[in-house]
Amino acid sequence: MALILTLVSILLVAPLAAEGQRPAKVPRIGYLIVSPLADPPSAEREAFLEGLRELGYVPGRSIAIEYRAANWNRELLPDLAAELVDLKVDVIVAVPGAIEAARQATKTIPIVGLSLGSDPVESGLIASLARPTGNVTGLAWSPAEVAGKRLALLKEAFPRISRVAVLRDPTFPGDAREWEETQAAARVLGVTLQPLEVRDPKDFPTAFSSMTRRLPDALVVKSSPLTSAYRPIIVEFAVKHRLPTMFGFKPDAEGGGLMSYSVNAADLFRRAAGYVDRILKGARPGDLPIEQPTKFELTVNLKTARALGLTLSQSVLIQADSILDQ
Repeated sequence: MALILTLVSILLVAPLAAEGQRPAKVPRIGYLIVSPLADPPSAEREAFLEGLRELGYVPGRSIAIEYRAANWNRELLPDLAAELVDLKVDVIVAVPGAIEAARQATKTIPIVGLSLGSDPVESGLIASLARPTGNVTGLAWSPAEVAGKRLALLKEAFPRISRVAVLRDPTFPGDAREWEETQAAARVLGVTLQPLEVRDPKDFPTAFSSMTRRLPDALVVKSSPLTSAYRPIIVEFAVKHRLPTMFGFKPDAEGGGLMSYSVNAADLFRRAAGYVDRILKGARPGDLPIEQPTKFELTVNLKTARALGLTLSQSVLIQADSILDQ
């Protein structure tokens, strides 16, 4: 009889023990971008993944990432954001151009925005920098903040330039403000601007044709997912016509652009992983203050300078955080 009772006790306890050993739920992150999903990962996405690993997460094992990419078709963003909401992801990471789609899709799932703009309060994304209050938090930064500095560095590197073409995507969030800041800097520097708009890939031949008809002294390429994706053909055009270029981010200079000046994008993506970590551990996005960028960098590609047959001023080379020479 005692043996029977012992066996019954074991049978009753065993399911409870198995239940207690059931693995914890693996958190899922939604990752929403405008550009195609690069393979291997872009420097920015790799920085985000590295940030997760530094915090103890192993993508594909202890954390799952649901990627959604619009492949430059912004009309797809609302549906892609809705897919992530339907999957009931724990948090959505959204890049510039995709943040608003995520915000429209959910008012409950936390959203970590990268580059919320220079004034996310005025734009209505958040209530305040110190206490966003809603479901959106992240890092606030806009290329407009360095637009004037980019043009000034270009003029300092090549003092004789007087006419500068500006390749810009007017559909990209913050472009209008960036264009205003560029115009203000041009007036101070005595530079004439030639604006060239590219809204989708088919606009590049028209922009190149305009520059060919009236060749500028230099080219500024405004940061956007579209101009980043088509960087190779922009660089090819610039080298062919011996145009000094100023791009937005270090990968642009690494990809053949002459110079770049901007916030350290990889640092922003790495810091976004910290927001994800805090949210997964119970923090409410509305209680997480909006952070500002702390790292800016000037990159100069001397290999490209030689290909263009140009010599940069020593004063600019001294300011460079990174000089590429191979």
